[in-house]
Amino acid sequence: MTAGNYTVFIIDDDAAVCHSLMLMIEQEGISVQVFDSAEAFLKQYDPDSKGCIVADINMPGMNGLQLQEILNNRGGVLPVIFLTGYGTIPQSVKAIKAGALDFLTKPVTRAKLVAGIRSAFSECEKQQLTDKHHRKAKNFLSKLTEREKEVIVLVVQGLSNKEIATSLGISHRTVEIHRSHIMHKSGATSLLELVQIVNDADLNEQNLSNG
Repeated sequence: MTAGNYTVFIIDDDAAVCHSLMLMIEQEGISVQVFDSAEAFLKQYDPDSKGCIVADINMPGMNGLQLQEILNNRGGVLPVIFLTGYGTIPQSVKAIKAGALDFLTKPVTRAKLVAGIRSAFSECEKQQLTDKHHRKAKNFLSKLTEREKEVIVLVVQGLSNKEIATSLGISHRTVEIHRSHIMHKSGATSLLELVQIVNDADLNEQNLSNG
């Protein structure tokens, strides 16, 4: 990961604060975009963006916590660092519980801000990788037939082909064929890898069966 691939989205209604933050961040060779409101940011928000958000928690109109809630509902992966001049303890607790990476008070030092941003970039990278695996796993599930879904439920439980055959009332050979098709569709090369793909999709027996 290099900072050049990531962007810091500053959201603050105070133009002087935005300018100061932008200078500190750009001096680290990091790309910056500035918005004077949460609403302005949401108008151009791209869920595939890489980087993090540095937002004031107290703003006219939509505040930082409301923005965070909207992004969470949209499945956003941009970590949020809140920056405020008079944040309260309940605000900070609520922000962290909702997934905020940090809650800093103004004025913030350049070292502390940049450290938080680099930590956020690492978190963003991990989240995007997780989402990529999740989408791949969901796509795999959509390719399975109903019978293959029944088989994979039992496979991930650790049942043998013979036990699966008995449970489903089909032949041992039919189970082998279904398992072969499942492995091919998943792209997995081992049972362990197949189980990991299922785990990546956050699937349980019920939604495997329901598809």
